[in-house]
Amino acid sequence: MTISGLELQTHFSKILNNLTSKEQDVISRRIGLGCQHETLQSIGNTYKITRERVRQIEDVGIKKIGRVVKGTYLERVQVLGEQLLRTHGGLLSRDKLVSAIVREIGISEPINHGIIEVVLQADFNIQKSKPQLGVDVHFYLPEIGKKLIQEVHKEALKILAKRGDIMEHHALYEMVKANLFPTYGKIETILISGILEVFHDVVRGEEKFIGLEKWKILNPSTLKDKAIYIMKKEKRPFHFMELTNAISEHFREPVKVPTIHNELIRNEEFVLIGRGIYVLKEWGYKSGTVMSVIMEILEKHGEAMPTEMIISSVLRVRQVKPSTIYMNLQNKRYIERVGRNLYRLRSK
Repeated sequence: MTISGLELQTHFSKILNNLTSKEQDVISRRIGLGCQHETLQSIGNTYKITRERVRQIEDVGIKKIGRVVKGTYLERVQVLGEQLLRTHGGLLSRDKLVSAIVREIGISEPINHGIIEVVLQADFNIQKSKPQLGVDVHFYLPEIGKKLIQEVHKEALKILAKRGDIMEHHALYEMVKANLFPTYGKIETILISGILEVFHDVVRGEEKFIGLEKWKILNPSTLKDKAIYIMKKEKRPFHFMELTNAISEHFREPVKVPTIHNELIRNEEFVLIGRGIYVLKEWGYKSGTVMSVIMEILEKHGEAMPTEMIISSVLRVRQVKPSTIYMNLQNKRYIERVGRNLYRLRSK
């Protein structure tokens, strides 16, 4: 199927001739056909009617288009729309579906996408979502239903909130499938993916992870968020200079070393474990000096420990030289030597 943008608009204009003059005017102004896009309120002000009344006029006009489009050239747009929805599990965002149709029918020149949107909305075999804050407008097949869309989103939010961290999207989809199976039966992975894609409070990362938008992990905006993102992505400690370079390179923006260093120092999410080397606190690290780490290790052990065991225990949470640990063991104010290479906390 190949059609030019001009041909598409010509066919649509012929379809509009089957509507009342007011219906033609409202639909044309809503999609910006030969004019600027207008809101329901703006059109209502012109006719001195409410926004809801303008919406009703628009809906009636679109239903009429649905009845007269059959057998015309534009019916192909509807057929293609249904095919694309089925290929993608039954749901696609408005922008993705319209763009896919433009590609499929081979239109290269600029075109008013609102024409395709109205033709799709007029298809009785396709449902269109109502505008909703935090959700992309989307088209879906009637058998999918609003209830299933809401339940998939709700279940994904519940799973992510309970986990409290990002997870691989494949694992999330499988959990959603299992939890909703008793009520809805088998749900295709591609449908779950499409549903979650239209909700703004769920965010996919650049690779295989998915999480809640409010965590700012997969969609970082502040320098602190970006530092956390890089550390989680690499899953290892970073020197503040290396971290600065990694942030600049990944997000393609200039970042100053002192600025990053200040973020690491003043935010408790980061723990200094060596000279300029930081990790995330959530990885199980605690802030404090080498001495405080030694004291905590000895206190937990409950009895004297050999030098080698103390050093290996400290090195699990701090990147320092063994000699630094040994020097701290000589601090008689806090540490007591009780035998050859054996140390314990000094009694208070």
